[in-house]
Amino acid sequence: MSKADISSRADVLYLIERFYTKAKADELIGSFFTEVVQLDWDHHIPVITDFWTSILLGTVRYEGNPISPHISLHKKKTLTALHFERWLDLWEANLKEHFAGPIAEEALRRAKMMAPMIVYKIEQSESPGFIQ
Repeated sequence: MSKADISSRADVLYLIERFYTKAKADELIGSFFTEVVQLDWDHHIPVITDFWTSILLGTVRYEGNPISPHISLHKKKTLTALHFERWLDLWEANLKEHFAGPIAEEALRRAKMMAPMIVYKIEQSESPGFIQ
């Protein structure tokens, strides 16, 4: 059976919910979601869904700064490139498990661009005079 591409907010929500189920259980990064930050999942899931829907489907619902929460998290527990590599591995596996097509490929491409950028910004945040 062939997989459908991502085509709606409901698809993005499905992707996000499945991803976080796996991420929270992951040995390397799970504690960031379950212990370090006490996320209000009823708030967080729609925000992240808005973020990815904006990127993938061109909606303009996301308002925020995706870097700032990661810097705040890093101040509580060190985030490294290794953590983002694992995030990316889980994201890619989750995408490929559930979707196929140009928008799914774009979701992976964007994640591959985001991960090193977030790591860079986190590293820069430790420099004197850092401006976000």
